[in-house]
Amino acid sequence: MATPLDLEEQEQLDQIKHFWKTWGNLISWVLIAILGSYAAWNGYQYWERSQAAKASALYDEVERAVSSGDVSRVERSLADMKDKFGSTQFAQQSALLAAKTLQAQGKTDAARDALSWVANGASDKAYRDIARMRLAALHLDAKAYDEALKQLGGEFTPAMMGLAADLRGDVLQAKGQNAEAIVAYQQAWQKLADTPDYRRLVQAKLNALGIDPDAATVSETPK
Repeated sequence: MATPLDLEEQEQLDQIKHFWKTWGNLISWVLIAILGSYAAWNGYQYWERSQAAKASALYDEVERAVSSGDVSRVERSLADMKDKFGSTQFAQQSALLAAKTLQAQGKTDAARDALSWVANGASDKAYRDIARMRLAALHLDAKAYDEALKQLGGEFTPAMMGLAADLRGDVLQAKGQNAEAIVAYQQAWQKLADTPDYRRLVQAKLNALGIDPDAATVSETPK
């Protein structure tokens, strides 16, 4: 004869069976999805660490190529980096490093290509800004003033605004547009308030154009 406790246990068991029959498949799939997502996340983290380690090793190769001064080796290692790890910051650093050597070795077109690649595709805005300013400087050296201004015409991060304005002033002055150059230098002088050494250089440029930045404002133009 069943005791009250046996009946109660049987009733609970029946409830559990009914619940599992109703919701069991859904619960199983939810658990599979959660565990699958966790496994995928761990796998992605491992893949990222692996990619970073490989990209770091290849960056070391770019550095060695740069140190050797072997232009062909620099170009090969940079191409390999861009092909395999183009989305990483190591690739952007490699392109900036390689561009400096390529320019020094007279490979201006290759240097310009490397800088353009960073300027147009860098995920880090600081690298993008550096590439754009160096690209503008290359165009300035080549007297391609409009191309230089195009690189300097976009938005820059606050830390780079003063430097970009100063370089824009250099381009405008080289182009013979002294009034516009003065405005750019005045903007640079204001933005570089926290870098007194560089600010003195900008002040010297303004003084050479007959402007005292302490007495002038950005809105003023020479008479």
